[in-house]
Amino acid sequence: MKVCTFNVNSIRTRKDLIIRWLTEKEKDIDILCFQEIKVEDDKFPYKDFEQLGYKAVVYGQKGYNGVATLSRKDFVEVKKGLRDEYFDQQKRILSTKIGDIWVINVYAPHGDLRGGDKYYYKLDWYKRFRQFLDENFSPEDKIIALGDFNIAIEDIDVYDPELLADSIGTMPEEREAFKNILDFGFVDTFRYLYPDKQQFTWWDYIGGAIWKNEGMRIDYILATKPLIPHLKDVYVDLWPRRRRTPKPSDHAPVIAIFEV
Repeated sequence: MKVCTFNVNSIRTRKDLIIRWLTEKEKDIDILCFQEIKVEDDKFPYKDFEQLGYKAVVYGQKGYNGVATLSRKDFVEVKKGLRDEYFDQQKRILSTKIGDIWVINVYAPHGDLRGGDKYYYKLDWYKRFRQFLDENFSPEDKIIALGDFNIAIEDIDVYDPELLADSIGTMPEEREAFKNILDFGFVDTFRYLYPDKQQFTWWDYIGGAIWKNEGMRIDYILATKPLIPHLKDVYVDLWPRRRRTPKPSDHAPVIAIFEV
């Protein structure tokens, strides 16, 4: 089973590139999770992906945020949002059960410099996300939580730890918030397989950062322990990011392979 997370930074802008990527490069992805689709549910290009064999569940909003999960198999159950009226004004979490595995598609808030409203919102959102996990799931369940978490959890996950110290995505309190999610019972699959490898998933558009590899690892595939014996590989596919035309997302897809 091949599972992918990809912050597409607008599904309509990136659709042609994604279709080309899925047709030419990654033909056998079973579960595909998009973040930051930036469209309402009825504006999602369902038919384009149906032609490639995917069924889609979408939790979107106009112009911002939004997540979509695509699967070659049927969805058994769907939970949209965090079941919280305040936090679900922003469409950021989509939980789908596919077979006996829960797939939680995550687009965490970006946040802001310390002290701003968006800074506090991000930390509070992470607390609510942990509560949602505790209320709805067990660490003994087969769960894959994947997406753009907007936090680089260790210094190895940024290209220049000194330059980026205490900035958005590296602040100690943000990292603690993310570790609280891991403490639910998740394993960071990439770091589990590659404890010393530096690999980024996001690069700024400015200054040719992708060509200098000046990036951050903020996109993750987490899995509960029952799935770890089945984990075979995790990798970042740079092909969709290293495009000049059509313009790529600022993220690259992360792919995990499970033998189940």
